Amino acid sequence: MTQAVRPSPELIAVVRRWNEVVHAKDSAALSNMLSTSEYLRYQGSAEGESWSGSLFRKGFPDHVAEIPEYDWDEHSLEAFECGAVGWAHCVATLRFASNQKAMVHRFTFVLHLEDGVWKIVHCHVSNPVANMEKIGIEHKALDALVAAARDGFRQDQREGMASVMFTDIVNSSAIAEMLGDRVWTEAVQKHLDLARDTIEAQGGTLVKSLGDGTMSSFSSARAALTAAAELQRRNAEEPDEPPLQIRIGIHTGDVIQTDDDFFGTVVNKAARVAAAATPGEICVSDATQLLVGGQGALTFGAPRSVTLKGLPGDHRIFDLKW
Repeated sequence: MTQAVRPSPELIAVVRRWNEVVHAKDSAALSNMLSTSEYLRYQGSAEGESWSGSLFRKGFPDHVAEIPEYDWDEHSLEAFECGAVGWAHCVATLRFASNQKAMVHRFTFVLHLEDGVWKIVHCHVSNPVANMEKIGIEHKALDALVAAARDGFRQDQREGMASVMFTDIVNSSAIAEMLGDRVWTEAVQKHLDLARDTIEAQGGTLVKSLGDGTMSSFSSARAALTAAAELQRRNAEEPDEPPLQIRIGIHTGDVIQTDDDFFGTVVNKAARVAAAATPGEICVSDATQLLVGGQGALTFGAPRSVTLKGLPGDHRIFDLKW
């Protein structure tokens, strides 16, 4: 006998509870309300917000923790069940404290009875505005989790997650003209030796030198930032004249490694972040800043929105205080 579809006050209560724990950022409750099935799915509005299984269940609390505080105004919520399966649809307006923008969101849920308890097995969040415009950030926590779940990245592997750092001497052409080729070459070599020592001391690899600049890779975002700060300090303490000023940019993401180089969007973005830095500044992408947060002595200035050549849209960068 075919089971009938019927409205479900019970599932309305479950979904309202879910919305409450998302708003409260209750990590334990969030994980507990999700299905334990590897067929668990989540679909968001932003590009790349499509996650599944245990990675989603483990990482979703971190994703929610990134959301700025908001007010919630529910417009409609309906739910239905048929045997051990249920579904719900909710429409609500969220007003975010970060920019006071009010956005209509649409939520759909599929739920399944697991050991007598309703669990969310699918969730879809839809809104017409990109995350950067809506709340001023791009979510990165789950992308980082998915990348980290792959085989651990080592310098001799072909791909993986890394923090890429670019350094560049400011006004090098003018300084080279003033010093002459021989003296300038010696100054650059001394600086590159300093950079190599600092990078390797933090477990990084100097991938290559680019004239008067460097490109390096770190398996740890924190190590990259520590190396950058130490390099700025040691460079500022150099007694030789004229004093050299450097700018540094760091971005974290997936890279592809060949025998002697790294490629991928992460490399391009790291170079563009470096180009956005001012003399004596260390600029990091939002992805890198998110990974280290407020750990230890690492402090950042207020985020700023910039355009990066060759990369679409606006990007948030932070300056690391060294």
